[in-house]
This record gives sequence, C-alpha cells and structure tokens, in this order.
Amino acid sequence: MDEDSCLLAYNIGSNDALVTKLKELKSVNYILINIDNFSTINSAYGYEVGTKLLCQFAKYLNIVKSQDAVLYRFYSDKFVIIDERVLDKNQLAFIADTILSFFSQTEIIIDGEIEFKLSLSIGISTGKGLINITQAELAIKELRISRKNTYMIFNPYSDFVHQEQENIYWITKIKEAVADEDIVAYFQPIVNNETGKIEKYECLARLRDDDSIVSPFYFMNAAKATGSLPYVTKALISQSFKKFSDTEYEFSLNITGEDLHEDYLEDLLLKNVNKYNIHPSRVVLELLEDITTLDNGTTLKQLNSLRENGFKIAIDDFGAENSNMSRLLEIHPDYLKIDGAFIKNIISDEKSQIIVDAIISICKRSAIKIIAEFIHNKEVQERVKSLGIEYSQGFYFSEPKPDLVVLDESKV
Repeated sequence: MDEDSCLLAYNIGSNDALVTKLKELKSVNYILINIDNFSTINSAYGYEVGTKLLCQFAKYLNIVKSQDAVLYRFYSDKFVIIDERVLDKNQLAFIADTILSFFSQTEIIIDGEIEFKLSLSIGISTGKGLINITQAELAIKELRISRKNTYMIFNPYSDFVHQEQENIYWITKIKEAVADEDIVAYFQPIVNNETGKIEKYECLARLRDDDSIVSPFYFMNAAKATGSLPYVTKALISQSFKKFSDTEYEFSLNITGEDLHEDYLEDLLLKNVNKYNIHPSRVVLELLEDITTLDNGTTLKQLNSLRENGFKIAIDDFGAENSNMSRLLEIHPDYLKIDGAFIKNIISDEKSQIIVDAIISICKRSAIKIIAEFIHNKEVQERVKSLGIEYSQGFYFSEPKPDLVVLDESKV
C-alpha cells in the first residue's frame, strides 16, 4: 500500500488538511508523535519497508488515540493528533503515556518476517493556530537533549525555550550585521617571550549594535546553533586581511567545524592573499573545534591543502576535556594554545601545572610552538616564560581592540 492509499484507508488527514484545521480552531491540543531514529530504518531496510512501517504505525495510532481526536500525517515519520477537548496537563500526560505504553508492548511486523518495536518522542502544545507546530517541535527538541521514548508538554518559560528565543534574536542580529557590515574585527596582541615584542595578533569578531559593541559571548553560540558561523568568519577574514596588508605581523583567524564543512576557506583565503599581497605564511588558521571532531577525511584533506599553500595551523584550547593527543600529532599544527583555564591557575593549582608540563613536553619533542592565553598578571607571565613557552597573550598586555596596540615594554 502506498502512502496516499494508506492515508485514505485509515482516514488520516493530510498535511494541508492539518494546516487548514489549525487555522480554523480557536484552541487545540496538538500532539506531535515522531518515531525515533526512523532514518536508520530507511537506511537499513529501504524506503519500501519504511513506507509499510509508517502505514502500520498510522493504523495502530488510530486504534490507540481517543475516538474524539483526529489523526494527521504531518510529514515523513511525524504524525499529529488533534484533540479539541478541554484537557489539563494530567490528561495530556495520560494520552502521551498511553501511546508510549502501547508501542512499547507492540511489535510491528512487515512482510511477515521483519519485526519492529518503535521508540517515540512526543511533543504537546495547547494553543491557537499554527504556533502549535513550532511549540510541539521545540518540546521534542528539548526532550531529546537527554532522552527519547518519552513526551514533553511545551513550557514557554523553560530555560531551553528561552535559549531558543535568544538564538532567534541573535541570528536575526547577525544577518542584519553582515548585511550592514556591522560584524567588526578586534585584535589582541601575541607577544614573543624571547624578544619581548608583539609578533602576531589574534583576530576576534565583535558585533556592532547601534552604539554598542557586543561580545561574542552573546552571539557566537546562537551563530553556531543556527549554522551562521561562516557568515561571521567571512566578515572577519575580509577585515583582517585589509588591516594587516601594510604590516609585517602574523595574524590568526578562528576557524570552526562549520567553516571546514562548507569547504569554502581555501578559495576565499587565496583570493584575499592575492588581493592584499599577503604571503600565506603570515596567516594562522586557529581551529576552534575540539580536534576529536576532525575525523572526517575531507576536513583533514582541507587542512593539508591549506598547509601546502603556505597557511599555518594552530589548535585552540588544548588540554580541555575532549582534547586528543593522537589527533594533535596527526594534524601537527605550527602552534598550540594551551587551554586558558590551566594558565590562569598555574601559580596556585598543582593539577594545572602538571597538565601544562605534559603539554610542553609533547610540543617540544614535536617542534610545535606554544601560545599561553589568559595571561592576566606579571606573576603568571613570569612563570610562563620560565617554562620556555614561546608566546603569551592576555589582558595583562592588552584586551582586544579595534586597532593595533603599542606594547608596554615593562610588562615583558
């Protein structure tokens, strides 16, 4: 039985019918049922088996739902039950528990031999109109952070929903900032501990919002969650190349997994190299993602190609929870930045000292130069120098600024 025949046979409403119904009703209980990991079933058994499974699933949903409710096929493996009764949270929870319990005890058999016991996620929203679609999806998204095969009733006051709203706000701001050229580059110096001079800068993104400059603390997580980081990176690349075109400094650009996934970096960087007559060896690509995420062969191929073109590679925040020593040796960066938490506490915390000593040992043996971040006072800077760490960076020398700075030589 194909999908259309299935909808007709079991009196299941279509997506269009669902939308029309939602527009008509003043208030409704919207129960979204999503099969967990359905794409895995399609991949393992093929779409024909998947279609048959959905048809049987819909048949059973019609059995288990209330007689007063109407079942709709939303799309793919998502179905919606519309219940127009006035129900409180306990009654909605009972409906969800009934559906989950039914399918936890029911095997769906396809072609007389393939058996499935399905896990479901259920999102519930009560309200007026099409907003229920978004709210139920958010409920499922929130519950799947920690578990599956359960339900969640949409809560507009939850921390998750608040964060999602923040993301929507900031992604709008980011798009406006890119269009209006309000993603601006700030620069923080990196000091050579042997010469005592500024040798390079890290380029950092800021967002100009009217008369305010917004820290990435507020918008970078939203940019990551919404896939907008490449917009920020592209703006940063353009401004940074222009800033350093008349200098001899090296400068580092923060590169994310999203940038590598989109595979645009090499062309854009080489375009700017030619435009501003900057040798690639002055450009350091600082990887922000945990190096354990670089298992993808395409990613490593990109990094090797960028290195062959003369660009340098740095790894940021090394020593953090997911750092991978074997991956470090595989990438073999030119620079490694020790996670700032260890540098900040290196005077008082013995564990930080042990970790820093271990990283230094590996880097010295592997010809990788080290940059210590979070240098916040003279005592920490003196300790870093005594350990033979080649470079230092932090507010002790200068906070990130829109222009290049003059170093206070008394601090080195």
